[in-house]
Amino acid sequence: HYHHGWKKSTLTASGSSSSVSLLATTNKPKNSLSVPSSTSGGGTTAGSSEITKNRKINAALPGPMRRILENFLVIWLDANFDEYKDNYKKAIQHLRHNVGTITTFTDADQCVDFLSDIKDEKVFMIVSGALGPYIIPEIQAFSQLDCVYVFGEHQSIHEQWARKIPKVKGIYTQIEPICKALKFNREHCDRSMISISFNGVDALFMYTQLLKETLLEIEDDDTKSIKELVDYCRLQSDASEITLKNLEQGYRHHTAIWCMGIVYNNMGKYSKALSSYERSLEIRKIAFPANHPDLAASYLNIGSVYCSMGDYSKALTSYERSLEIRKIALPPNHPDLAASYLNIGSVYYSMGEYSEALSSYERSLEIQKTTLPQNHPDLAASHNNIGNVYDNMGEHSKALSSYERSLEIQKIVLPPNHPSLATSYNNIGLVYRKMDEYSKALSSYERSLEIREKALPPNHPDFAQSYNNIGLVYRKMGEYSKALSSYKRSLEIREKALPPNHPDLAASYLNIGSVYCSIGEYSKALTSYERSVEIQKIALPSNHPNLAASYRNIGLVYRKMNENSKLI
Repeated sequence: HYHHGWKKSTLTASGSSSSVSLLATTNKPKNSLSVPSSTSGGGTTAGSSEITKNRKINAALPGPMRRILENFLVIWLDANFDEYKDNYKKAIQHLRHNVGTITTFTDADQCVDFLSDIKDEKVFMIVSGALGPYIIPEIQAFSQLDCVYVFGEHQSIHEQWARKIPKVKGIYTQIEPICKALKFNREHCDRSMISISFNGVDALFMYTQLLKETLLEIEDDDTKSIKELVDYCRLQSDASEITLKNLEQGYRHHTAIWCMGIVYNNMGKYSKALSSYERSLEIRKIAFPANHPDLAASYLNIGSVYCSMGDYSKALTSYERSLEIRKIALPPNHPDLAASYLNIGSVYYSMGEYSEALSSYERSLEIQKTTLPQNHPDLAASHNNIGNVYDNMGEHSKALSSYERSLEIQKIVLPPNHPSLATSYNNIGLVYRKMDEYSKALSSYERSLEIREKALPPNHPDFAQSYNNIGLVYRKMGEYSKALSSYKRSLEIREKALPPNHPDLAASYLNIGSVYCSIGEYSKALTSYERSVEIQKIALPSNHPNLAASYRNIGLVYRKMNENSKLI
């Protein structure tokens, strides 16, 4: 009897493991707005009967996307925003063709606090349909707020409140029309910056050229100019102090071109970033010996761009060339070597070559152990990455050991109710479930839920994941009433947090139907299975295998009910 109907996918997958961000912080909001529970602002993701987040930890964790060298700022408020999910990732890629950077928020209070502090820029705001009617009326009078684009389903419903607010420029169900509207408003904003005419030349293009010329005029030994550039970047972006230190130290002979590569890369203009980095590499090849560390840095930059573009083969080639040089130029346990192995491991992981990924991650960890304190957060990240690989390889006991070591470090370096701890407990619970140790799995899942209840707002989508996973364990244990209660609680949260035809809702109905089938309540099982199919028919392609599995479940129920005529 095929109860679940959801196979492993690249977004949310049964049996996938989660990675943790050890650099996350929680900001206490200064204002308080009354908003509904989390709801998706647009797009869909694939669902599964056991939901986890499938993310990797690379050498450097990305900071929030922020403004760079623009007189306007794009803010996106969506309670469910997750840059690792395909629908949001693709939306960001579309937006970055028109704007340099986007600041994203999942918390309405923090978004309003951030908006309140803006003085010198115009703000273009994308807001989910769920939060829009509660947030926009409160902030519409802010002078810095220039335009609002509502992104979500149920266009006719949103028009009822949006038509009363002039700053709302439209209700959108797709990201492409928002990009067009942003482009128009951006160009208008650019033209308003100065009064002189560029004879039809796009203003933003002209500013970029002026920046490029300014950078190219910097002398190699002009430390004052470099320091001024660093100070500006510190004010205008969220670059780490390590990145700013590297920038301040500078790269002789080609600082300007290297800086342009950074600018383009942060703007998501990867082809231009690649061109700048490759030009920088050509200059370095002329200026430096064959195995100079700066050549390794160039190959590393090029690899990172290829990785962002999803061209993993070329990324791997660049990362490996960087590693070759570092092996010659650096001591055997230099931290840069650990970073190189970590980058290479992340590419192999993305390519599904888990044995190669494991080898690279373990080599990185070996170096980190010789250069870092015993409980450094980077060690927790490495153990977690190794656990992810073992989990994908089906070596559950080794995955468990890695996850538990990561958790030990996190308990020392993180606050007791940090969300990353909840993620680690969830990973551990998932492995225990695969090992059929259901009581331990249940304990880990419940500990994860306890932390989330303290760390997250009510009805956060992560609660639905926790209740869903707990329900799965109870069903495996044969405690069907508890499984049904957990599945229904998960469904309640998803109904509040997700669009009406989201695949995760189909997964919930499917799981509920499986419990009803197990306890012999076939009529209720049939109702749940049919509701799941209704959603799948809207959310999935007509030939999707999950639909076939769902129809098979319905057929099995009809057989149990002795209604064989309906099996055809």
